[in-house]
Amino acid sequence: MARVVVLGAGVSGHTAALYLRKLLPKEHTVTVVNPKPTYNWIPSNIWVGVGKMTHEDVVFDLGPIYAKKGIEFVQAKAFALWPEGDADDARPAVEVERTDAGHQGQTEKLRYDYVINATGPKLNFGATPGLGPDDGHTLSVCTPDHATEASARLAALTQVLRTKKQTVVIGVGHGTCTCEGAAFEYTFNVEHELREAGVRDNARLVYLTNENELGDFGVGGMQFEQNGFRTSSQLWTESLFRERGVEAITGAAVTSIEPGVIHYDQLDGSHNDLEFDFAMLLPPFKGNDWKAFDKDGEDITSTVFAPSGFLKVDADYTPKKYEEWSAKDWPRTYQSPVYRNVFAVGIAFAPPHQISKPRATPDGVAVAPSPPRTGMPSGTMGKVVAKSIADMILKGAAAPTHSASMSEMAAACVASAGHGMKSGTAAAMTMSPVVPDWERYPETGRDLKATKGEIGLSGHWVKRMLHTLFIYKAKARPGWTMIPE
Repeated sequence: MARVVVLGAGVSGHTAALYLRKLLPKEHTVTVVNPKPTYNWIPSNIWVGVGKMTHEDVVFDLGPIYAKKGIEFVQAKAFALWPEGDADDARPAVEVERTDAGHQGQTEKLRYDYVINATGPKLNFGATPGLGPDDGHTLSVCTPDHATEASARLAALTQVLRTKKQTVVIGVGHGTCTCEGAAFEYTFNVEHELREAGVRDNARLVYLTNENELGDFGVGGMQFEQNGFRTSSQLWTESLFRERGVEAITGAAVTSIEPGVIHYDQLDGSHNDLEFDFAMLLPPFKGNDWKAFDKDGEDITSTVFAPSGFLKVDADYTPKKYEEWSAKDWPRTYQSPVYRNVFAVGIAFAPPHQISKPRATPDGVAVAPSPPRTGMPSGTMGKVVAKSIADMILKGAAAPTHSASMSEMAAACVASAGHGMKSGTAAAMTMSPVVPDWERYPETGRDLKATKGEIGLSGHWVKRMLHTLFIYKAKARPGWTMIPE
């Protein structure tokens, strides 16, 4: 009998757990560890943040689904890895702190034969003084509760805008943030809602980003061929900003925030202040506060995890200049190079380098978008790692049998630009591969036949359909495996 422990129930972890349970006979156990008892379909938090969906529309309980599927569920936060076992037991273990009622604060070690780290990111609001809705002065849509608060604040802002001009700032709150696409998406949903409410003329809407140019999205931008002509994601994105009258501040690193004022530096060395009445700024991500120990209790955290807190996998982490990196540096199997029964998927794995070119201000402040590892790639990673582990258990495979490198896989992103079956729009983008491969595609880094971008109402219909389909899939309803990641 083998015991597989999955840490985290986001897109990657939940997908991995469902596939493991489908692939493994019942004598093998699958355990999911997650701090909360619920699943959140994060992409639709954007719509919660503008009042088009509610908390309940994007969240559901995990317990009943796992009970039905025969998956053990432990509501806890993982904080230490013992990949060699300990003095009491030679079996590898993950140490967790319970978060469920009746067991709050209790710690225990869960033994495993295989473990998948899918804990996702820690929302590092503390990286920028004054950032965030809890101890800071800005809003967020990173969680359903944050998005609900943002929706209420937006409704209040709309009333003020009927009689008074206001400045709305949406973007990223640190020079190393990722998920610029989510900030882009929220910007245009807010713009749409203000226009629908008839108050758009009183709102100065500013998009504040660490991207060197619009359309970078943390993936170095894209090139498309449309109607026989080639265009870039920069020109494509800039056209939408001009059409909607949204100001853009690029190459920015937010350094601190005070009530009503954002302080940021730019690549030209300038120090700037931006006053605001409403601000939603996304935080940078970091790995969870992990520790790792060998069988004697010696700290081996730096061996297993990168300084960022993300787990090292089968990537090439050799220090090198940005111009020297290769698509081949990116991981394929997501297996730890040190412990062969340890894997990391989604945001939990440490990327080997940035996709967008990292830059810094003359003062040394980093302006370097981090690589996005969410959505479609996350689900794909979870699935292939589950298949590899199943083959290692059932067939005795000595190494992972499935792979999914971000330098080979394609990804689709549908960014809402306003909710409404008749008036909504969305920016739909596909790229292949996610990480540019300049050896295979020396001209653009990507396959032009599979890298495309369109903006329109049909994209909104697709976005709305995907919400329904992926909630259905996440609930493991009949035929869920037929819905692609």
